[in-house]
Amino acid sequence: MDVLSVSLLTVGEQTAESAESSVVDAAPSFDEVFEAHYLPALRLAVLLVGDRPTAEDLVADAYVRVFVQWRRGKVDNVEAYLRRAVVNAVKNTWRRRAVGRRVDRLVTASAVESDPRALDTIVVERDELLTALRALSPGQRQCVVLRYYEDLSETQTAALLGVAVGTVKSQTAKGLARLASIMEDR
Repeated sequence: MDVLSVSLLTVGEQTAESAESSVVDAAPSFDEVFEAHYLPALRLAVLLVGDRPTAEDLVADAYVRVFVQWRRGKVDNVEAYLRRAVVNAVKNTWRRRAVGRRVDRLVTASAVESDPRALDTIVVERDELLTALRALSPGQRQCVVLRYYEDLSETQTAALLGVAVGTVKSQTAKGLARLASIMEDR
């Protein structure tokens, strides 16, 4: 029986061969790795992008990247590797969205000029915190979420984002001030 078939056995279903292999090989299967890290990765992605469907797609893409490297034995810390993969996927999404927003602004501006009420149809109700997070710049949002939701230090956040510690400090301070301002206005 190969490793893949052992990891896909259902709970309570165990052959003599799989029982022996689980005693000999204590390394977790990728199914176990997935179960242990999926929800934290999804929560991180939701906070970073602001909506669950996009977050689910990004986490799925991140898991594909992690799995490929994990099978090759190149992943020592799955949690850190997955977090980095999710942050990178989010950053790539923001780059793609920036172009889309430029086009949307042009379309929205022309729609508002022809019918001022058209802007009302664009606004979607969201949870207050997600709405406030979405109002932050990508850098501020990343710093605030990684520092306060993921509880990373300034040094860890800087290393994960590939920026200086001072940048993390300033982006976090600006992001928190902006969040306070937004939440006071509600």
